[in-house]
Amino acid sequence: MGTQESNGQTGTTGRRALLGAAVLGAGGAVLGMSGPARAVGASHSGGGLKSLPVPTVIGHRGASGYRPEHTFGSYELALDLGADIVEAGDLVPTKDGHLVCRHEPEIGGTTNVADHPEFADRRTTKVLDGVSTTGWFTEDFTLAELKTLRAIERIPANRPHNTLYNGRWEIPTFEEVLRWQDEQTRKRGRQVWIYPETKHPTYFRRLGLGLEERVAKLLHKYGKDKRNSPVILQSFEPTSIQRLNKLVDNPLVVLLSSATSRPWDFVETGDPRTVADLVTPKGLREIAGYAQGIGPTLDLIIPKDANGNLTTPTTLVTDAHKRGLILHPYTMRNENPFLPANFRKGTDADAYGDPFGAFKTYFATGIDGVFTDNPDTGLLAREDFVNS
Repeated sequence: MGTQESNGQTGTTGRRALLGAAVLGAGGAVLGMSGPARAVGASHSGGGLKSLPVPTVIGHRGASGYRPEHTFGSYELALDLGADIVEAGDLVPTKDGHLVCRHEPEIGGTTNVADHPEFADRRTTKVLDGVSTTGWFTEDFTLAELKTLRAIERIPANRPHNTLYNGRWEIPTFEEVLRWQDEQTRKRGRQVWIYPETKHPTYFRRLGLGLEERVAKLLHKYGKDKRNSPVILQSFEPTSIQRLNKLVDNPLVVLLSSATSRPWDFVETGDPRTVADLVTPKGLREIAGYAQGIGPTLDLIIPKDANGNLTTPTTLVTDAHKRGLILHPYTMRNENPFLPANFRKGTDADAYGDPFGAFKTYFATGIDGVFTDNPDTGLLAREDFVNS
């Protein structure tokens, strides 16, 4: 572990000083002696991305380490724990064209739909981005029907305690999230940021349920479609971000999966490039032409060896920064199975490892922020890092 940490931190003294200045200085944040970093002046939406602390702590689907994901219970807890941004939410459409927040359009694993006999005949098999998937899909339900369902924990084997909250919250719509954002901003006296994602946009466009226009319409309705609006938009499909770039002025981020994977819009159009091509200097230069950042998997920042241990960081952070792109990689979680092998403790699937050590190693690469299911852990890790 010491070797891996050393690899991740080589030559980072200056970067640490810069990060500390960004968090403590004019970028607008202050560190309390015993509390997490908080943004100063974050209630002023005119600050845009530069008003956020660095590294930014993003509540992944809310505080999904503690509550069923993409519920207002999860979103509000993320704010309570100090998250700078809440990923609310992954956007998928209903049959009647509303946008709702679910990790995937298949909702058998995140709602109690299987307990509703009136929807038994909706169970079907579809090909979703080339993968045969069986279950219940949001596009086969009206909003009114989805509102009769309740959210459940997606990974109960890793988070048995979260099942305590099964059935407590309904599926939120994106419009409800936008109103909730305003309410929470007033209630908390600081600007609440959200980070929605367009899910499977090519798939839904083929169904006549284009996502980007619906997202833009709602952002315009609520006056949140500007360059400094506290809404960052993201997608795994570069063409979805390019489409959004023509519809709104919000900050935009291209999500990047494993190096050998191909974005599904590339597959559909015959574009042979992989993510490995997109993270080259040429690929990053192209992304910088229509987006402000990238959201790479953490493995693109620091690869793992065959045993799952972290190795030497890649040049992606430096290469992206040279082209003016921010990096918000995903996803840090506290539980053993989700941590690099050299930061695990024991073998229990629901036991915590050493996420603080992992956060420290990733922060040392110079990333601008990170998605985490455990915002409180991320905030404490950031405080340790900027004060070290």
